[in-house]
Amino acid sequence: MKTPDEAPTSPAELQVRPLTGLAQIPAARWDACATSAETLAGGDETHNPFVSHAFLSALEDSGCVSRRTGWLPLHVSVEQEGTLLGVVPCYLKSHSQGEYVFDHGWADAYERAGGSYYPKLQVSVPFTPVTGPRFLIAPGQDPDLARAALVAGLRALRQETEASSIHVTFMQEGEWEAAGALGFLQRVDQQFHWDNAGYADFEDFLGALASRKRKAIRRERRDALANGITIEHLTGAALTEAVWDAFYDFYVDTGARKWGRPYLNRRFFALIGERMPERILLVMAKREGRYIAGAINLIGDVALYGRNWGCAEDHPFLHFEVCYYQAIDFALARGLKRVEAGAQGEHKLARGYRPVLMHSAHDIADPALRRAVADYLVRERDHVAEAADVLGTMTPFRRAAGSDKEDDA
Repeated sequence: MKTPDEAPTSPAELQVRPLTGLAQIPAARWDACATSAETLAGGDETHNPFVSHAFLSALEDSGCVSRRTGWLPLHVSVEQEGTLLGVVPCYLKSHSQGEYVFDHGWADAYERAGGSYYPKLQVSVPFTPVTGPRFLIAPGQDPDLARAALVAGLRALRQETEASSIHVTFMQEGEWEAAGALGFLQRVDQQFHWDNAGYADFEDFLGALASRKRKAIRRERRDALANGITIEHLTGAALTEAVWDAFYDFYVDTGARKWGRPYLNRRFFALIGERMPERILLVMAKREGRYIAGAINLIGDVALYGRNWGCAEDHPFLHFEVCYYQAIDFALARGLKRVEAGAQGEHKLARGYRPVLMHSAHDIADPALRRAVADYLVRERDHVAEAADVLGTMTPFRRAAGSDKEDDA
């Protein structure tokens, strides 16, 4: 078997095939790579719904990702002597929107210096700040050799497209380490996740919190539903077009206020409702017979992934109830190990979510820009690590088992 140093790194040794859409590869072949033991090694999730053919193709077939939106699909398939080594979800980008790992400062500096930062290659799931595999390795392939080949394929594509750089975002930590060994610059950020420590139910989870925090959450949950609001968990066949219509109205309102233009259209939600209904959870709030708020989650084998939220009426703490507490309820009922509630939000700490590091890797062609970014990332990693340490002391969990003394002051 070849060592990593002997892995093929020249495009001449590889067959690098850019795919301008998921329609160019059978779903079964893509999904076999996305769920292979080689791809998932090092993580605990066995089915990440965001890298599935169903999810990614729905983004394309709905027109949410396209040349027009600045997300031109250019997925990478790499073969050697007719054997598939792996695939990579990749997009040729003409901007830096919808990524959640911000490089606007790098782009501005490079443009001011006379360079062209765009196009760039983005290896990610569009509009989705969720960690998952990015180097999808074919079953039976050596992971180190396959990753080296996929990186070689990406670099060949960067040259062919005259892209300034390659950005691999929200990647698994093992992939991040491998990318660093292959010459990528390494970046970290943080999110907030809820971990299931074997709780029997929500009350059992509350029992792990300091008394003052426990009382606050009980009060929030009570107040959120005080105006006759009820909550529904909808998945599978319950995801009717009427339900999607209601949720989409909420999504559009929130998206318009956050980004000016929502990233996802109504057809996208219809397509994922058709193609992967058992992997979707809508948490919908209803009052006086009509839906007034909702949040969409995707269901993995191990984790629940919270995504978008919106509402037609404002009620105290309803956002926390629909997005965070109901997600915990569902995860506990399903025996899931984790809830990932999306990007940002230090307010999640008080609701039992903990800081977790996110990983991205960046390969920049221009030596001067690469040096400047590398210097910046050293300082940024130190800052993120320090912030995570501080935030880790601000969780609502009891400091000593059986003691709520810190809340009695």
